[in-house]
Amino acid sequence: MTKYGVIVGSIRKNSYSKGVAEAIAAGLPSDAEVTYINIANLPLYNQDLDAASPVEYTEFRETVAAQDAFIFVTPEHNRSIPAALKNALDVASRPWGQSVWGGKPALVASQSISGIAGVLAHHVLRQSLVFLDMPTMQQPELYIANTDKLADETGKITNADTAKFLAGAGKQFSEFAAKFVK
Repeated sequence: MTKYGVIVGSIRKNSYSKGVAEAIAAGLPSDAEVTYINIANLPLYNQDLDAASPVEYTEFRETVAAQDAFIFVTPEHNRSIPAALKNALDVASRPWGQSVWGGKPALVASQSISGIAGVLAHHVLRQSLVFLDMPTMQQPELYIANTDKLADETGKITNADTAKFLAGAGKQFSEFAAKFVK
């Protein structure tokens, strides 16, 4: 059984990113263990706290370390990833030399209510994952545009074709992740 951590870059209630993540996770094997990891309450990363990390840092790092693979879904904020997502990446990659991300396969999806589909945030996130030594699935590229027209008011993807496509990507990711999970 593979343990999949899901990190949603949007901390908004009824997030479209969460809806996309759920649609991807629907394609994972039935025995997959899926954990949605909350990043909303992490204090901002501060290197001064490395020697005596707050409990939120420690718990988050332990949760990340316990996962085999990750699904990241992000909106785009000012042509980049949301601050909460960047903070989460930083918290679990520190103290220096003690990153818990390394070697864990990742899938990246971005979404936007616009036609640009969060493409710049997608690539910013991929660049960070390269540095964090996370092998990232390359295809299919998951840029989901106009999510407000594909989801209901709770963020759940209701467009059948989109849901099918995202579940298919989840299935492909499980096959990709199996190459790396011991």
